[in-house]
Amino acid sequence: MDNLESQTYEVFEKDPIKYSQYQQAVYKCLLDRVPEEEKSTNVQVLMVLGAGRGPLVNASLRAAAQADRQIRVYAVEKNPNAVVTLENWRFEEWGDQVTVVSCDMRDWAAPEKADIIVSELLGSFGDNELSPECLNGAQNFLKEGGVSIPCSYTSFLAPLSSSKLYNEVRGCRERDRPPDSQFETPYVVRLHNFHQLAPPKPCFTFNHPSKDVSSSRSQCLRFSVQCNSVLHGFAGYFETTLYADITLSIRPETHSPGMFSWFPILFPLKQPIPLSRGEEVCLWFWRCNSGRKVWYEWAVTEPVCSAIHNPAGRSYTIGL
Repeated sequence: MDNLESQTYEVFEKDPIKYSQYQQAVYKCLLDRVPEEEKSTNVQVLMVLGAGRGPLVNASLRAAAQADRQIRVYAVEKNPNAVVTLENWRFEEWGDQVTVVSCDMRDWAAPEKADIIVSELLGSFGDNELSPECLNGAQNFLKEGGVSIPCSYTSFLAPLSSSKLYNEVRGCRERDRPPDSQFETPYVVRLHNFHQLAPPKPCFTFNHPSKDVSSSRSQCLRFSVQCNSVLHGFAGYFETTLYADITLSIRPETHSPGMFSWFPILFPLKQPIPLSRGEEVCLWFWRCNSGRKVWYEWAVTEPVCSAIHNPAGRSYTIGL
């Protein structure tokens, strides 16, 4: 996976909701794990996996101060440019409480096991930025009974109609790629000029830590359409539970107010499908993992059959 640019980190770090929710999650977790009588002797080992430029480290340190609990932090980051910023934080603010590790978390030999691992590896569809693969591997760092923040996340899909989005996708054709490959690629979009044809339904759920380390999934979803329309694709969203009752969501019904770190994701269809009121749309959706790459495939089977989009990851994959 490519390293993020500094400007991208800067945009994400300005989200006012996400990091306050992470701070609350770590705060509650520390209070649950460390009794009042042990607060000066019980030092919790906390690993931030994918530390970026340090916002999760700062949120965790603020949470420890708020809870009046002791933590020892490992900040693990593979982007060498971000590591420079982490080292500056350690030199100027954090001190020896934080150990900066310049390494891909999947290659790191941790010197000790963690009580808590904290990460922000979620994409607009929850699992579309390899969070399951990374956290399934990272649970080897966890002590028995240790906690992952987030502890679970679920993707959602909803059918939508938007000739504007369909035409924009059609215009994304690239000369050196096969025809229609642009319709086999998901797009992160700020949805506007669209009509959602039915409420979102849950697709894939991942829990961490988990004994089931397989990250391949398949799901069949049925949607009842209440108006005459044209199906152009599916909007994807996600919800995550960070810890206990602390959540983040971009699903419209439960969207975290003021949060802007994620936009929805669009899975388009090559051929629009006319729909009549009362018809059911049946969608098959797959998450595939070859051991080297991850990709999605999708197909409509009712009221008519579409092609299987992106078979064997021919147009779009995420490299492991």
